[in-house]
Amino acid sequence: MPRAVTSTSRKPKTKSVPTSSVPTWADKTELVGLVFDLEPTVSVSLYSQYSIALHAWFLKQVQQIDPKLSAYLHDGESEKPFNISALSGQLVASGKQLKLEVNQTYYWHLNALSQRVVQFLKLWLTNLPKIIELNGVSLQIKQVSIAHAPTTYTQLLQSPRQQSIVDLSFISPTSFRRKGNHFPLPVPENLFHSYLRRWNDFSQMPVEQETFLKWVDEGVIIHQHRLESMKVAAGKRGSVTGFTGAISLGLSKAALANTEFTQLFYALVRLAPYCGTGHKTTFGLGQTRSGWLAEQKSAIAEQLITDMLAQRIEELTEIFTAQRKRKGGERTDRIASTWATILARKETGESVKAIASDLQMPDETVKTYVKLARKALKQENNS
Repeated sequence: MPRAVTSTSRKPKTKSVPTSSVPTWADKTELVGLVFDLEPTVSVSLYSQYSIALHAWFLKQVQQIDPKLSAYLHDGESEKPFNISALSGQLVASGKQLKLEVNQTYYWHLNALSQRVVQFLKLWLTNLPKIIELNGVSLQIKQVSIAHAPTTYTQLLQSPRQQSIVDLSFISPTSFRRKGNHFPLPVPENLFHSYLRRWNDFSQMPVEQETFLKWVDEGVIIHQHRLESMKVAAGKRGSVTGFTGAISLGLSKAALANTEFTQLFYALVRLAPYCGTGHKTTFGLGQTRSGWLAEQKSAIAEQLITDMLAQRIEELTEIFTAQRKRKGGERTDRIASTWATILARKETGESVKAIASDLQMPDETVKTYVKLARKALKQENNS
């Protein structure tokens, strides 16, 4: 697939990130959120699952400076101490892809949840690369700013409560894993289980999970919500059913009687924008903000494109799963999902090389899977 479509505009010269635009913070900081201002070097078509490449690009940056940290972020069994967003800005649907225009600014968020990652970011920003490369798409880093203030877990816990009812907005599709399936609803117990897992892993102030979540289930009140569900292609394989929107939460009088858990409840609400909500947050899902935010119209084009891809992946997965079960195939679900993801992405015009890079597979393996998937689909259509 052609990665870049050169506009008639003259290609701008690449400049280094201004030193004055690089933020810093105290060494004791444990959490911080950054936002990068990015500009494409030319007008460009971008494939819808580019968040995989953003994830890989960041881990490569870590690997070049701190290989041990990179291995932990890539392979660690605990909660991931970072998350990323997709791009925001004037993303325009162009066929089955997204169009980024030269001289337009796009925004990318990167959040750190542990002191080790925060310290890496502080060092990395002193020698920040000029360009983010996403499988042939070049985005200039024009500026880096603080999106979520540098803080510590103790400060989150001790910050005074501003109001009794709190609002959270979910600005990218958000989902939980429940009994082996996706669960696209912000049920308080699921929300705070998500936040508490990160808190217990990184705060050094762990809380007994079962007792707290029982208190959440019995005492957290949903005062208002405005939600919409959607299916998106997320991560390296398959699709996810998630929700976006906003929710208002408060506590019952009985819940407020437990001052320790009440304090933790508001601390976890403050943690949410840093850690995100639910699963696959390192691939752009679950981006969360404080407050009740209006719908971001600039995200509609991307949602439509990713929804189309997700629907196609789900459709193909069902076909390949049923077909392999009829033939007695082993490892049915994983193979069906892999074939479906590869074929659906190939149908959008993506190159084998880009798909192989995202899925960390040899090019030849992806070519073989494309052939096998097309053959299986043809057989199904002819049956």
